[in-house]
Amino acid sequence: MSKKQGQILVVDDDEDILTASRLLLRRQFTNVDVCNDPAQIPELLAANRFDAVLLDMNFGPGESSGIQGLQWLERILGIDPDLVVVMITAHGGVDTVVEAMKRGATDFVAKPWQNEKVVATLSAAVELHQRRVEANTLKQTNQTLVEATTRPGDLIIGTSTEMNEVLSLVSRAAPTDANVMILGENGTGKELIARELHRQSSRYDKVFISIDLGAVSESLFESELFGHKKGAFTGATADRLGRFQAADGGTLFLDEIGNLALHLQTKLLSALEQRVVTPVGSDKGQEVDVRIVCATNVPRSDLANENRFRQDLLFRLNTVEITLPPLRDRREDILPIANHYADLYAKKYGNPAKRFSASAREALQAYSWPGNVRALRHAIERAVILSTNAELEPVDLQLDAVTTAAPAVTSATPHLNLEQLEKTTIEEALRKHAFNISKASKELGLTRASLYRRMEKHDL
Repeated sequence: MSKKQGQILVVDDDEDILTASRLLLRRQFTNVDVCNDPAQIPELLAANRFDAVLLDMNFGPGESSGIQGLQWLERILGIDPDLVVVMITAHGGVDTVVEAMKRGATDFVAKPWQNEKVVATLSAAVELHQRRVEANTLKQTNQTLVEATTRPGDLIIGTSTEMNEVLSLVSRAAPTDANVMILGENGTGKELIARELHRQSSRYDKVFISIDLGAVSESLFESELFGHKKGAFTGATADRLGRFQAADGGTLFLDEIGNLALHLQTKLLSALEQRVVTPVGSDKGQEVDVRIVCATNVPRSDLANENRFRQDLLFRLNTVEITLPPLRDRREDILPIANHYADLYAKKYGNPAKRFSASAREALQAYSWPGNVRALRHAIERAVILSTNAELEPVDLQLDAVTTAAPAVTSATPHLNLEQLEKTTIEEALRKHAFNISKASKELGLTRASLYRRMEKHDL
């Protein structure tokens, strides 16, 4: 017979009891320690991770009040509140047993005990302790997950009238459970606003889950959002939680919602209306409680086109609508943002803090920033890394690398450098689609991941 995983401590001043319990319990549990002096309990608890303690009510000749046992019970639970304590009592000590249970004892065994009773009671005690440990571990894991997903991200920097209006909307919408749709060009900070909505909501201490719908293939849409059961399809080797279940109680951020195919919009609408999701391969729905915040760079006029976006889904998603202004429409915020990232990346890369020269400040504010804050951040990071000047100059920002038109190709002076042609083509596609990665990658015939790699390669 295999032993049960568990560590037991028996505390009794009767050597016969200790011998009998050691012989009995060591056949049942992997580790059994005995102790005839309760004064050793703190040291034993410090050195071992016990699942259960079998504790006598009385110690010393003629002692029968049970006071000593109650005092050591409280001492043990003061050291480890999750430890399971089972009291040993003589017949007739019912009142003392009741008092022990009130003070935190889990169960008791009476002298003279029955072996089967002791083994059954301690087996239940070990299982209870292990469930408590698992529950605490899960709680800590969940808390870690919550902290990781609700981490303070980049600051929302801006004192312009436009940004003040946005933040005012956020402060009014956040405390409610209303679904929010965030509109704006790529790079304007839609996820930052989504996280701020979560931070100011009543769900702030729950998880924030984000999913980029533009990066989810149609075949995996239901699995990603609603989960799947083991064996539901080839490759489904285990049950998997979907994003809805993972975000239960918290906020689910659906990025690039405007790129979702119409037939998938129907499935999303059903889940939102019923607040129930059914994992792929299951016939049983699961209730979920999530707040939906979504974002898209698709213009509002395009969303109103029923051939592109289901209007009933739109009404469900945009109870509150927040439009983020492009950076070119809030130029007074450009320099504060640039200074913030200059300090951030100087610290990150161990470089001396640098300010912008007067001409660099003029260049920053004059530039149209088609990639918005994201493009500004990348330009500052590159400048901090590569600059050898005492101050950051316009040349360090390399703004012309994005704005320069493709070189003209003539029969007299052909520009046939493949690297340059690839870079120029990618720049044109990005500008054409206002830095919408999904649209640009589609026109270029690349996957989003491939386009990102080429952008990194060419420092775009």
